[in-house]
Amino acid sequence: MIPTIFGITLVVFAIINLAPGSPVERKLQEMRFGGMGQTQMGMDGPGKDSSGISDEVLEALKKQYGFDKPVHIRYLIWLKNIFKFDFGESFTYEEPVTDVIISKFPVSLQFGVISLFLSYLICIPLGVMKAVKNGAPFDIASSFALFVMYSIPGFMLGILLIVFFAGGSFYEWFPVGELYSDMYDDFSTWEKITDRVEHFILPLICYMIGSFTVLTMLMKNSLLDEVGKDYVRTARAKGLSERMVYLKHALRNSLIPIVTGLGGFLSVFFAGSMLLEMIFNLDGIGLMSYQAVLERDYNLIMGSLFIQAVIMLVGNLISDLAYVVVDPRIDFK
Repeated sequence: MIPTIFGITLVVFAIINLAPGSPVERKLQEMRFGGMGQTQMGMDGPGKDSSGISDEVLEALKKQYGFDKPVHIRYLIWLKNIFKFDFGESFTYEEPVTDVIISKFPVSLQFGVISLFLSYLICIPLGVMKAVKNGAPFDIASSFALFVMYSIPGFMLGILLIVFFAGGSFYEWFPVGELYSDMYDDFSTWEKITDRVEHFILPLICYMIGSFTVLTMLMKNSLLDEVGKDYVRTARAKGLSERMVYLKHALRNSLIPIVTGLGGFLSVFFAGSMLLEMIFNLDGIGLMSYQAVLERDYNLIMGSLFIQAVIMLVGNLISDLAYVVVDPRIDFK
């Protein structure tokens, strides 16, 4: 995990520093367009560039943003600060990067946790039912519906839902924007719950639509694979009912791919989607990351990427450990 983290941060740090448009250049543009230090072309005095920005101002800006040192020195300083969990200050928000990321957690975390919970709660029973009724009208109809859902991009579905159900052109059943209404604090407890649910429904559908199909079909195919094995035939030969064969013998082993994927639950902390957050006007991790790239907010980019990389690797480790727990035949020694 440590070499992987090192490699990820090194590559990304190099890429963002090679990309044109550093924070210093963006600040200089703001100063020029704001009328600071502007002179006529060819009329600049000594120590000024063609736009009238003095060398002293330029050096001060470089020192302010930490660009007065070579790239490799800046990277080593960044690595040193990581051990203190100090990602520096965001150039855009003018706050510590950690505080900015934490402030964006509520949106992404709520949608991530709820979508993960509902996906497993619905997809596992649905996948089992499809396996039991494999080839039946229910299986064919549900597969058709699932693949239609899978073929629709989440952001496109979001636009359609807003047009049809959020006052776009037809119905105005759901609100759009933020996680609650402006008068939320004045609502009663039941009104607050209702208001939250109304704001959650449309974005939640868009968050779930892709993984819903994948998880259901994975459950179905895994169970069908187990049902075809010898130990299941033996259970049938003993006279056990189909319900007992599926639920007691085959289901446990078929859950192995599902359970080992639970390591990905840590990704709910960064379950942001830039397009969905833009469409539904949600201030979450996805939109923050997109704006950080546009603004060349190097500290925010590196901070969010480092945390996401750690979460991903820890999730993979948990998946490996879960695999050993649910399947004693596996041994990593």
